[in-house]
Amino acid sequence: MRSLVRTAESAARAPTCIVCLPGAYHAAADLSSAGFDSRVRERALPIDLAFVDVDLMHLGDRRPLDRLKHEIVLPARTMGYRSIWMAGISLGGFIALDYAASNPGDLDGLCLLAPYLGNRMLTREIAASGLAAWTGGAAAESDEERRIWRLIQAQHPLAQRADAGPGYSPPLYLGYGREDRFSDAHRLMAEALPAGAVDVVPGGHDWRTWTVLWENFLDSRFA
Repeated sequence: MRSLVRTAESAARAPTCIVCLPGAYHAAADLSSAGFDSRVRERALPIDLAFVDVDLMHLGDRRPLDRLKHEIVLPARTMGYRSIWMAGISLGGFIALDYAASNPGDLDGLCLLAPYLGNRMLTREIAASGLAAWTGGAAAESDEERRIWRLIQAQHPLAQRADAGPGYSPPLYLGYGREDRFSDAHRLMAEALPAGAVDVVPGGHDWRTWTVLWENFLDSRFA
């Protein structure tokens, strides 16, 4: 699994590593080109970044999740990081959610910037019943789109699920542009999160917006 590592400018190992996943048709190098690493350096934050190329053949392809675990996340734990976050843009956000749902306890938090959250038929189904009351259906654990929504639902203060207790889901941070083409699904997800974990800015589904959201995330969580 190809990755670019950007370390904090410090003699000691940074306490935090953020594994960053780009969106569809983008590469790890695009995160650096957009200045995601320079924003960390400008703030002198004690954070190491791992920009990772995820070659996803289709949404049900489990191989990238296994490789993320064994080639990126577990080695990071072995290296001594006290906190490991996963950040994802668009399809990268979907993969980050699916990783967290499939590997509870591996991550200390998720930063989701304009995440792809599944097809519109599913989000309409969830909206119709209300996120807190949605049952997920028989395929909730075998269907990756339903699985990530179960993870999101676990954050909802009104969700009445036996497995929605502490530790089921890491903290989620959601950022998106008000004009993003996926914003209806983002607003639905935001219902499950505390106000301080949701950032909405002017903009669409583009790098300019994602860079602003990344800066806001760094300032709100690590500055």
